[in-house]
Amino acid sequence: MMPRLRTLVLTVLLVLPLGSPAVESATTPAVPAFSHIFVIIMENREVGEVVNTSQAPFITKLARDYAVANPYYAVTHPSLPNYIALTGGDTFGITDDCTDCPVTGENLADQVEAHQRTWKAYMEGLPAACFLGSSSGEYAKKHNPFVYYTNIATNPARCRQVVPLSELDTDLSRGTLPDLVWITPDMCHSMHDCETREGDRWLATIVPKVLASRAWRDGGVLFVTWDEGTSEAGCCGKPGGGKVAMLAISPLSRRGYRSSTESNHYALLRTIEDAWSLGHLRHAGDAQTPVLADLFQR
Repeated sequence: MMPRLRTLVLTVLLVLPLGSPAVESATTPAVPAFSHIFVIIMENREVGEVVNTSQAPFITKLARDYAVANPYYAVTHPSLPNYIALTGGDTFGITDDCTDCPVTGENLADQVEAHQRTWKAYMEGLPAACFLGSSSGEYAKKHNPFVYYTNIATNPARCRQVVPLSELDTDLSRGTLPDLVWITPDMCHSMHDCETREGDRWLATIVPKVLASRAWRDGGVLFVTWDEGTSEAGCCGKPGGGKVAMLAISPLSRRGYRSSTESNHYALLRTIEDAWSLGHLRHAGDAQTPVLADLFQR
């Protein structure tokens, strides 16, 4: 080897040794590989109605103690297409709260199972596992995206993973939580039919249970967001479903941090996908969809 070339090679090896960040960045996820991911979806509030307001002291404290994606937007109006966007990476042409509009596209549950992980959706007011009716008491199908996917609704084993919220306490106490825990409150506790304070009190009973679990303490994360707001504000200069709150509550969160990156529900889906290297569904994989990596410590 020529002397000058030998010197150049040695210099490069010294600058970029094996295991350097430049080498690892190609395979290291931008967000932590969370042990468990919890998601709670609330209803119909702009961020200013639930953060730094006397009507929501518990949410305000969570926002102060953990990380918040801001500005963060819903994808559209009304409820259902936002839930489908969060779990399918697309609205699949749904523009209303239909109850007889099956979705055949791939979904988050498919991704989770394909990567040997587990999931369960806990629905407050659901009368029984795999209930496919449009409503029951304070339960509404339009806030339960999983039963819209045909490959879940028509598969009894998978459909039985959509269960009443009452099962959450059992799984918490037994330490049998799945990797992905989806929680939907009923029409009152979600703030859809009741005051903001009612939803805040409900969160103040549920969230501490999650945060007390080993699943959360050992590198888990809880995302709390709202399906839509009351305005037409949207991400990246486009109309959307309103500017809503999105809290990232984790031992790994940057405490008191506020992101300045514009994002929406597709960004939350992408963040979940990237945490577990699941690949990307539709719009979650778009180049302009950010990953919410800055909400977490590195």
